[in-house]
Amino acid sequence: MKIVVSQEIENVCPVFVGAAVEAEVRNTEYSAELWGEIHAMEERFRHELTTESLKELTSIAATRAVYKKCGKDPSRYRPASETLIRRMLQGKELYQIDTLVDLINLASIAYGYSIGGFDASKIMGDTLTLGIGREGEPYEGIGRGMLNIAGLPVYRDTVGGIGTPTSDHERTKITLSTTRLLVLVNGYDGNEQRVAENARFIQQLIRKYAYSDGGSMQLYR
Repeated sequence: MKIVVSQEIENVCPVFVGAAVEAEVRNTEYSAELWGEIHAMEERFRHELTTESLKELTSIAATRAVYKKCGKDPSRYRPASETLIRRMLQGKELYQIDTLVDLINLASIAYGYSIGGFDASKIMGDTLTLGIGREGEPYEGIGRGMLNIAGLPVYRDTVGGIGTPTSDHERTKITLSTTRLLVLVNGYDGNEQRVAENARFIQQLIRKYAYSDGGSMQLYR
């Protein structure tokens, strides 16, 4: 998959760096071992963070800053990574979806980056372009209905938007039948080393829980 970062994103975040992981996988409904890892991280974060201090994590703070530059209120349309960690800190259980989605959520929590996870077979064309959402642009967020993505960073294929840091699109969502996985790590803080570490962690989780060799990884900016 070719990924293009548009000039409009470069204008608001010239340091942006992303990582893409592509892999052949087999999904399952639930992994007890994976959820053991998730619960261990929940316990650690509850000792280290509060719902206020989590906003100071560089990966989350940078995403929130880009939202503001694009004209979006990050407290109303929270980045997914912030939403996940905030839910843990409030003592609420994370939603259990399926193994692929759950491992992506773990990777997002671990590093604080908003991560898009897609069924690659549902993406139209061979190129994704990262731009900014427009007024009136149709977008159905997973489990959220129609979402106003004006002012949100958005990946588009030849049909339209498939992913924002707040929510991915229903059209390309992961299901139990997903066998081709694409995962995108969004580093609005420009920390290439940490973004790459997050991508390698995703590959590690895929090897452990998705019957895969971990696939390939590429950085883009």
